[in-house]
Amino acid sequence: MVKRIGAGTLVFENMPRIRGFASAAGKMESEGPLGSLFDKIIYDSRGGAETYEEAESRLQQEAALLAMEKSGLHSADIDYVFAGDLLNQCVGSSFGMMVYGIPFLGQYGACSTMAQALAMGAVFTESGAANNALCVTSSHFCAAERQYRFPMEYGEVRTPTAQWTVTGAGACVLSQSSGDVKIKAAAVGKITDMQITDSNNMGAAMAPAAADTIMRFLRDTGTSLQDYDRVFTGDLGLVGSEILHELLSKEGVNLNGRHNDCGLLIFDNATQDVHAGGSGCGCCASVLCTEILSGLCGGKYKNVLFIATGALLSATTAQQGKSIPSIAHLINLTV
Repeated sequence: MVKRIGAGTLVFENMPRIRGFASAAGKMESEGPLGSLFDKIIYDSRGGAETYEEAESRLQQEAALLAMEKSGLHSADIDYVFAGDLLNQCVGSSFGMMVYGIPFLGQYGACSTMAQALAMGAVFTESGAANNALCVTSSHFCAAERQYRFPMEYGEVRTPTAQWTVTGAGACVLSQSSGDVKIKAAAVGKITDMQITDSNNMGAAMAPAAADTIMRFLRDTGTSLQDYDRVFTGDLGLVGSEILHELLSKEGVNLNGRHNDCGLLIFDNATQDVHAGGSGCGCCASVLCTEILSGLCGGKYKNVLFIATGALLSATTAQQGKSIPSIAHLINLTV
């Protein structure tokens, strides 16, 4: 049974379980701190495909297939797939998931898409509409760069606040009864707009959305940050993380010692030139399906908040000088 409390928080009585999870990533991601945890590494940026977009679809396919295999399931056992990416019309997902023939519900929340997919999958699983649901998201550096910014050949100079789109994918199979990690609750974010117009500073645009969702969840559930082992945001990077700490401190909430950002975990900022950190749908999905879920399964964590953030801009609105509305969805994971 799904119970709605407060301002958009969903509590799951039976708590859908993550039966299996897997990740696929590119060469640069494999050279970062989480490199040994990825299930699949694709060293060629095109992954043997003709285009970067097709390569991203293959990333999704690999992550989804491995997650199903680790769950002991086949595509015929999955009732619905919730998938999304950064590309126009979510073509990375539609072309990627088409091969499995699973009823498909496309998702878009920019870099918050993995949390959105998990929330949707949890509702379907908890309600009995699905016995098993697959949630998968991805991003690809080269595909995202040429859609949102310039052709790769242009070689533009990136500003210090810019983030590096992760080439990667993460997939989770949700089940009604099997799996160590449980989804206890989810908070659906509200669109926030702080009138940030710099598309190379998305951390600043997304931080207020993360702060708003965290505060609403804590109020709705009557909990405090001391009730959770870690708060994982994604993908605020260096700039957005600093702003988030400042915004929450004004509300009397101290994140010190409990906060990690997926955009700062996936790369080594000291040795990899990613400026303000990682970003993209595949960033928080990859970190979720490596550090976070492995940590929960291995006893490193027992109760965590996973807050994926998304900048809801397009190349068109950015060129029109519009501001960058943002969203953040929260998932409470426990063992």
